Amino acid sequence: MVICIETMEKGDRFMKFLPTFAVNNSQYDLVTCAKKLAASFATRAAYYDQHALFPFENFTEIRNAGLLDLTIPKEQGGRGAGLYEFMLLQEAIAQGDAPTALSLGWHLGIIMNVSTYQSWPEATFQRVCADIIENQKLINSAHSEAGTGSPARGGLPQTKARKLETGEWVLNGRKTFTSLAPILDYFIVSATIEETDEVAEFLLTRDISGLSIIETWNSMSMRGTRSDDLVLDNVNVPSEALLYIKQGTREPKPQGWLLHIPACYLGIAIAARNEAVTFAESYQPNSLTHPISEVPRVRERIGKMDVELTAARHFIYSVAKKWDDHPKLRNELLEELAAVKYVAINVALSVVDEAMRIVGAQSLSANHPLQRHYRDVRAGLHNPPADDLTLELMAKRALS
Repeated sequence: MVICIETMEKGDRFMKFLPTFAVNNSQYDLVTCAKKLAASFATRAAYYDQHALFPFENFTEIRNAGLLDLTIPKEQGGRGAGLYEFMLLQEAIAQGDAPTALSLGWHLGIIMNVSTYQSWPEATFQRVCADIIENQKLINSAHSEAGTGSPARGGLPQTKARKLETGEWVLNGRKTFTSLAPILDYFIVSATIEETDEVAEFLLTRDISGLSIIETWNSMSMRGTRSDDLVLDNVNVPSEALLYIKQGTREPKPQGWLLHIPACYLGIAIAARNEAVTFAESYQPNSLTHPISEVPRVRERIGKMDVELTAARHFIYSVAKKWDDHPKLRNELLEELAAVKYVAINVALSVVDEAMRIVGAQSLSANHPLQRHYRDVRAGLHNPPADDLTLELMAKRALS
């Protein structure tokens, strides 16, 4: 059951203009909770962005709302939400504060993915799930490195793992883009095994000796994610820290959980669109006898935004529903999952641009939320999968 805080600030602005894709009472409750959270987060979003601060208060509210176990399977004591519910949550929360939504998405998505493919030792997964449920712990991966770029490009991690005669491991390296760095309890770290050049993943806890965070995050986008560097200096971990060793070059598995990325950026686009619609309904220059919402060119821009958003949202929710309802068909969704991200991000970019054209030069003010949405939405281009990889994937399917 969702336990949600009550907020009044701007409560009716979120998803006021667009229909929710919730279809049952449980989903409506989830969206209602997320809208209340988004309204609260919106009151602090500009401050966190301006100062590049991690939104600790937002995560306190998320914890109080009981959302950190959303994607933990019911048999492990969690709520067992599917991909569809996950998308509802992400889209709604991102309208209040996008960095919070994207950060939360990594935590919830990783748990969903591990559960889907049972890729960890069972005892480890049970222990982490119990810790999240009982102690509200947070988890994220740390795979990116300055020298290798995106892990999706296939480079071997420069982080090294060396196995000791005792069975323990020693890790050395530096990771970039470690979202949630100030608040993480668990870090999933990829490393190349020195003796074999195999790639392995390890589960590290924050309190382990030799692990530190270096505050390097100074991005123009998603500033509140605090995606700082993780440094591993002779980190000694027990054999149980090894999650798995990747075997060869297997065909990639469909990653349904990564839809949290396009859902987040569509949330940004909805927020930008709502700002523009609100402005159009209320702004009346002295050259007109009516608000600009009655100007044909403005109405055309609003209509274009809604057509694009409607198409992208139907795409993401239909694929999410297919993922949930037909597990045996998931291997057929590899290309569609990538295409959703491609479509959603490019729609989000277009919608934010149209919104700023409606509002005009005022949208460029450092105090206006649209300039923040503009900067945040750009980050979607650099989240996986990249556009060129998606297009190659689609071409490969068409031509094979």
